[in-house]
Amino acid sequence: MNGRRKAAAPLIAAEAEDRYGHYIREAMTTEGGHLAIGRGGFTLYFARGAYLNRLVLSQANVRRIKAGIAVEELAEDIARRTLLQSLTVRPVLDDDGNETGTFEVPSGGRRFRALELLVKQKRLARTAPIPCIIRTEGIAEEDSLAENVQRAPLHPLDQFRAFQALRERGRSEEEIAAAFFVSVGVVRQRLRLAAVSPRLLDVYAEDGMTLEQLMAFTVSPDHERQEQVWEALQRSYTKEPYQIRRLLTEGAVRASDKRARFVGAEAYEAAGGLILRDLFQPDDGGWWQDAGLLDRLARERLEREAEAIRAEGWRWVEAAPDFPYGHTYGLRRLCGEAQPLSEDETARREALQAEFDRLEQDCAEADEVPEETDRRLAEIEEALAAFDDRPVAYDSAEMARAGVFVSVDGSGALRIERGYVRPEDEPPVAAEPEQEQVGTDQPSADAETEGETTAEPDTGPAAPPAEPPEEDEGIRPLPDRLLTELTAHRTLALRDALAADPQTAFLAALHALCLRLFYRYGLDSCLEIEPKSALFSAQAPGLADTASARAIEARHARWQAQMPTEPGELWLVLAGFDADSREALFAHCIGLTINAVHEAYNRRPKAIAHADRIAEAVSLDMAAVGWRPTAEAYLGRVTKGRILAAVREARGARAAERIAGLKKAEMATAAEELLAGTCWVPEPLRTPGQVFASVEPETEAAPEGEAESAAEGGEPAIAPEPPAEDTETAAIPIAAIAAE
Repeated sequence: MNGRRKAAAPLIAAEAEDRYGHYIREAMTTEGGHLAIGRGGFTLYFARGAYLNRLVLSQANVRRIKAGIAVEELAEDIARRTLLQSLTVRPVLDDDGNETGTFEVPSGGRRFRALELLVKQKRLARTAPIPCIIRTEGIAEEDSLAENVQRAPLHPLDQFRAFQALRERGRSEEEIAAAFFVSVGVVRQRLRLAAVSPRLLDVYAEDGMTLEQLMAFTVSPDHERQEQVWEALQRSYTKEPYQIRRLLTEGAVRASDKRARFVGAEAYEAAGGLILRDLFQPDDGGWWQDAGLLDRLARERLEREAEAIRAEGWRWVEAAPDFPYGHTYGLRRLCGEAQPLSEDETARREALQAEFDRLEQDCAEADEVPEETDRRLAEIEEALAAFDDRPVAYDSAEMARAGVFVSVDGSGALRIERGYVRPEDEPPVAAEPEQEQVGTDQPSADAETEGETTAEPDTGPAAPPAEPPEEDEGIRPLPDRLLTELTAHRTLALRDALAADPQTAFLAALHALCLRLFYRYGLDSCLEIEPKSALFSAQAPGLADTASARAIEARHARWQAQMPTEPGELWLVLAGFDADSREALFAHCIGLTINAVHEAYNRRPKAIAHADRIAEAVSLDMAAVGWRPTAEAYLGRVTKGRILAAVREARGARAAERIAGLKKAEMATAAEELLAGTCWVPEPLRTPGQVFASVEPETEAAPEGEAESAAEGGEPAIAPEPPAEDTETAAIPIAAIAAE
């Protein structure tokens, strides 16, 4: 008899042939009990709690280790729905074999403890009816073992569909979660699994698909696309979940893309865009399915921002999601002036600074800063930073010939680069007057040189030779030849003097570098030092958004703000810097001249070797500065042999063997996941002496929601993968890169 047995009409003692008829009769007459006949024994329902007082736990219960739902949670469930399964009990006999009126519970001890807890919490009356089954045949341990072993667990698909049925009947996700003591995230996962294509659910029910594969199909709600991917997998060598996700999200844009961050999910969805989400593993915000819509929304917002900037009075404004690295090379940068603070703003800033200093002083000796104080300090720091980041004002005449670049940075924020003047928009440069000769006060009118005379006109043979003219009172200009000789002497002496004064020599070199790197015309130096900052012939993906590029750009902007407008004033400004500032500026300028780019048409093995020495001197670590071996940046652009070598070196031979049979695109994607977090970089990016030893792959942790589900007794949606047994290392030598 399945379900709750209905209480039968009270039976009289004469109708009860069971040996416990006297007890049943007593229970029905004195305690208001009711009897129901079922297979295997009698089920007694007591109207009062006397029967509960007669129950004791049996030592014959085979379950010794606590597992599954805790007693407290089971008590909550019984309080919500009452006891759904009867207790199996056996009478306790005395030494003579007579009944003592007490019954032991060999099976269902956790339910009994939950009932006791409810009584203790005064949430269950002792007179409440408790269903029990009295058994006398067999062995108590056998009853307990059979009840636990023969009980078949619920298939996960049945649970998914049960949650879906509750949802269709009007239960909210929060109500379902509260009823079954799981998180709302777990309920959403179950509902998402139940929403997979019915055809695929049937395959899963027949064990034709793993739970991990079914979870991967939840990324896309398109049943037709799900079935197409499953059909394609039947002809594929591998059917890993990551491959299913990749096929379902093919052509979609990751939410971590800077265009997606710039537009925002709310605007994208309002325009009709669909975001695919993965509830079973971190997805960084999911996948934006309509790449064309996203690109259009990004350009439309950029154009709106550009229109607002055009209104400031600039000659031109260029807007694009991305510009190549070095797009401002050769353009003159305007130096605006930061707008001063008003009196109110100054007073506000001083008050915030005083409050910040006071809070820091109060917490100086404390072991731990209070949460409220820490939050307030962060707010003040943000406000002070806003005061320091003042808007810059430009001259209106300069703005009329300059322009602005508007783009999106790597974090999805709007990037505005104001004040760049193109060469064709520069004002005409007036011709410089000829340099006056040393020791002259008037320009020379003839081209004679020292020791030469102008031929006199022929006046006939009888004419006497003319007398040389008297020296003019004015001083004649020095001849070019003599001036060259004199300045050669001075140059040689200046070289010797400067060599004896390292500080001035350093200042002169810094002056020459800054003229070329911060000014369009750097002709105000006598040093024949000309720094070159090479452009990148091939634009690597995302080069402008790397941490190194952002750091160089920010540092250059800080120094640019300290440079004078006219290059003729640069020497005095640099002379006023302290030694530390000069060294920092010098290092920045020298850093801009490094060129360690491999170019097929310009092979420079000695220069590349020198770059290795510098990298070793500064302890360069490309993994630490943010480079990652992604499919786009490296793995998808090399041979399968190099992909496997990278995985073997970073993760071990066993990990490489697992992906050896994949196609190249799939292998690159799998290798990207394996190499994540290993700090592995290819040979051209390594500093001399840097080697990598393979590490044991980490055990995949269950998703956050699933961990909660298992802890609370629910059916986990994914089982943790056992740790890999491979611990061998496979170090490969660093060799020269051959053409792929």
